[in-house]
Amino acid sequence: MMKFLFPLILLSSAVLADTQADIEYAKVGETSLKLDLHRPQGENPPLIVYVHGGGWRAGSKKDVPIADLYDKGFAIASVEYRLSTQAVFPAQAHDIKAAIRFLRANAGLFHLNATKIAIIGSSAGGHLAALVGVTNGSKELEGKLGEHLDQSSNAQAIVSYYGASNLATILSQSTPQGLDFRIPALKLLLGDTPDKKPALAKLASPVDHLDKNDPPLLLIHGDADPQMPPQQSQELAKAYQALGLPVTLLLLPGSLHGGSEFYNDERTSLVAKFLDKVLR
Repeated sequence: MMKFLFPLILLSSAVLADTQADIEYAKVGETSLKLDLHRPQGENPPLIVYVHGGGWRAGSKKDVPIADLYDKGFAIASVEYRLSTQAVFPAQAHDIKAAIRFLRANAGLFHLNATKIAIIGSSAGGHLAALVGVTNGSKELEGKLGEHLDQSSNAQAIVSYYGASNLATILSQSTPQGLDFRIPALKLLLGDTPDKKPALAKLASPVDHLDKNDPPLLLIHGDADPQMPPQQSQELAKAYQALGLPVTLLLLPGSLHGGSEFYNDERTSLVAKFLDKVLR
């Protein structure tokens, strides 16, 4: 039986005022995988699992740009995962799914409603969120990490901010600036470029996993994004539409790769309304 010691962090912002940091959800060898749980007041709030960005090779669970959703009554579990400098894909998906299983198994301990879970990510985290969200029950991506293999890693809603969806097409869609960033990032993630690792690139592409049971999806992308082609979100939206699945694509005119406009009051209200329909 796991025992947990939770440091309570009171942040200077009114947002995320109640945080239980560095909760270990699984181990890989001697590597401890942790999450930070930001929980609002009230019993059993609905749960968001947040996946940070950083080109799969950087970033931190401490970076939570969706923090204003906390004020909308959502608990946010910000999850760390093995970066591509530590392990090639599918390690990242295995880690995130293990975190979801852990949270479901311990929902009573944390006073969460984990019957339905939303997964949200930004940039590389948006890609991983979409991938985890559309691969409910995938044996190849489920992994065997953690102590709660009897639990479901299913997500019931997905929000991807400017994430990838098809690693086979991403380089052909990229700007020169995007290629300078994306080629080395993909080499670390897959072990080489997608054309040299086609099976692994396919496994890592949300568009190649869709079926009619996939959860509602919200995609938010800047139409002038120089790092992550907006066509990636458009591809995923079209694939969803082809199956008659619920999907909303919001393209922000003139917006680049991230920025405050993605997380302002208007966008936060839009995401909260989307999540309310599924989680509450």
